[in-house]
Amino acid sequence: MIMDELCYHSKLRYENAGEKFAFAVITLCICVASRSIAVACIVLASTGILTVFKGGVPVSRYMRLLTVPLVFLFFSTAAIMFHIKQTPLDLFAFPVGNWYITTSRASFVYALQLILTALAAVSCLYFLSLTTPIPDVLEVMRKLHCPKLIIELMLLIYRFIFILLNTASAISISQSCRLGNKDYRTSIKSFGMLGSVLMMRAMLRSNQLYIAMETRCYDGTIRVLSESQPPKRHVVAAIVAYDAALLAFTVWSIF
Repeated sequence: MIMDELCYHSKLRYENAGEKFAFAVITLCICVASRSIAVACIVLASTGILTVFKGGVPVSRYMRLLTVPLVFLFFSTAAIMFHIKQTPLDLFAFPVGNWYITTSRASFVYALQLILTALAAVSCLYFLSLTTPIPDVLEVMRKLHCPKLIIELMLLIYRFIFILLNTASAISISQSCRLGNKDYRTSIKSFGMLGSVLMMRAMLRSNQLYIAMETRCYDGTIRVLSESQPPKRHVVAAIVAYDAALLAFTVWSIF
């Protein structure tokens, strides 16, 4: 809900959605395909500058959003970086009895490469999600002839996220007011009850939504009004120049 609020207050909110979508997707593809630390750093810096300084997202909020995937990436790459061996490797080694917790320079560089590439890819998605509302993204996908079923499922799931969050928040507050979280055992029991009630209410809400759509002559297509802004030539030229330079740098670094 915080990301959706930041998106609707972004300074880039009324820019052309197709331009932002193309920039985010093409940059993400180049970054993932290159697997280069330098390219990842360039993408991470450029998308961060656009999101924070051009989009107006607070730096503290943006950094907190980045810490979530960063923590996950650190723990997921720990198995690649650290090894338990009887002989130490070239970077460092901590003796534990007759064994060593050690790593090599190649493993460290590979883990760093994975972390930066994944974090840069996430920053591309953050740029899109923090500057472009979901209805505008779905409109771009519709223009790209994405299957209607996928678009409608995305719209319904997006709608139900907020409904379920509000319902879960109301139930959680009600449980807290009744001392439902006074100790660990009670908290586990309250969490199980919250999940079961949330499931039943989700089913009830989905049935009510389908009935409401049927009474409004639902014919298999959900039509949503979206605000379309004309593309700007200088923005399109800047996107093409940036991605072309990034691709050229990727090819140059490979060869």
